Amino acid sequence: MNFLQKWPEPVVPVQHLSDSGIRVIPGRYVKKPSERPSSVDSAEPDINIPVIDLQELYSDDHLLRRRTASLIDSACREWGFFQVVNHGVSHELMARTREAWREFFHLPMAEKKKYANSPSTYEGYGSRLGVEKGISLDWNDYFFLHYLPVAIRDRNKWPALPVSCRELIEKYSEEVVNLGEKLMKILSVNLGLRENYLSEAFGGDDNGACLRVNYYPKCPQPDLTLGISSHSDPGGMTLLNPDENVSGLQVRHGAIWLTVNPLPNAFIINIGDQLEVVSNGKYKSVEHRVIVNSEKERVSLAFFYNPRGEMPIKPAEELVSEEHPALYPCMTFDEYRLYFRTRGPSGKIQVESLKSHP
Repeated sequence: MNFLQKWPEPVVPVQHLSDSGIRVIPGRYVKKPSERPSSVDSAEPDINIPVIDLQELYSDDHLLRRRTASLIDSACREWGFFQVVNHGVSHELMARTREAWREFFHLPMAEKKKYANSPSTYEGYGSRLGVEKGISLDWNDYFFLHYLPVAIRDRNKWPALPVSCRELIEKYSEEVVNLGEKLMKILSVNLGLRENYLSEAFGGDDNGACLRVNYYPKCPQPDLTLGISSHSDPGGMTLLNPDENVSGLQVRHGAIWLTVNPLPNAFIINIGDQLEVVSNGKYKSVEHRVIVNSEKERVSLAFFYNPRGEMPIKPAEELVSEEHPALYPCMTFDEYRLYFRTRGPSGKIQVESLKSHP
C-alpha cells in the first residue's frame, strides 16, 4: 500500500498525558456532544450479548450440535457480536499474554518508543489511528503487529521486554488462529456454503492475521472522550481477549449502546466488514466503541482474522440471485482498509457507502 511514512503531526502517547496528572484533557480528545458516552442511551446492565458454549459443537448429540450452530448463526445476523466459552484456547495463556502486555505498557517510555510505528504499516507502538491532520483523537495507546501471512511476520518488531513477550505472542497467536479457523468453518456452513469457503475466500493458508493490543489509561474526564470512537472493524472477524476486571466495550444494538460484561476466560467475537461483504449482508458488522474511566486502566487484545491484503473480496456467488443481487463491489482488502487508515474510526460510513441500493 502506498502510504505516508510519517505522521502529519507529533504523536503524544496518551499514557504520558494520563501520568502527567492533567485534570482537563486536550481539545483534540473531546468528542462532539452527540458522540460522547451517555447513560441515557445505554441498556440495562443485565442485558448482554449472546454467550455460546463451543464445547457443545463437538457433542455426540446431533440436535445439540445443530442448536449451537444455530445460536451462532442468529448472533451473527442479529447482533454481529457474541461471547464464546470452552473455546479451546488455554485460559492460562490468555491471562499470561494479557499481563505481559500490561507490563510492556508500564515500561519506560524510551523502551516503548523503540517500537514507534508509522502510518505506512501501523506496525509497532502507536497512539493514533488515521493520518488526516487535525482529526479527533481517541484516549488509547496500542501495539499492532502482523502474524499472518508468515512472509510478513517479523519477530524483531515484537517487544523484547518483558522477556516472555515474544514467546507468548507466538503461542497465543497460534491458538487464536486455530479458534478463528474453527469459527470460519461454522460460519461457512451456516451460510449454506462449503465448510472451507470463507477460509479460501480470505486466502486459505495465506490469509491475514494481526494483533492489536489496546491500552486505555485512566482519564480525568471520561464523559468527554472515548477509548476508541464508534466503528465497525474493516477486516474479517475479530477475536477479543478483554480485560475481565474493567468493562469498556460498548456495542450498538438498535438505538442503544450496550456495555458488554466480559465473562471470565471468554473471547468476544465480532463480525467485520469483509464477512458482511462475502455474506452479501446476511451477517452484519456492527458499530462498537470503547469507553474509559478515571479509576482504572484497561488492557485488551484484539486479534483480527483477515483476508490477505491483495485478495479480492466480493459477495459469494451462491448468495447472489435475482432476488438477492450483490450488494457490494469487488475490492481487495488493502484497497478497503485504506479508508480506515486514512480517516480512523468512522462508524459504518465506509461499508454503507459501498452498498448498492436497488
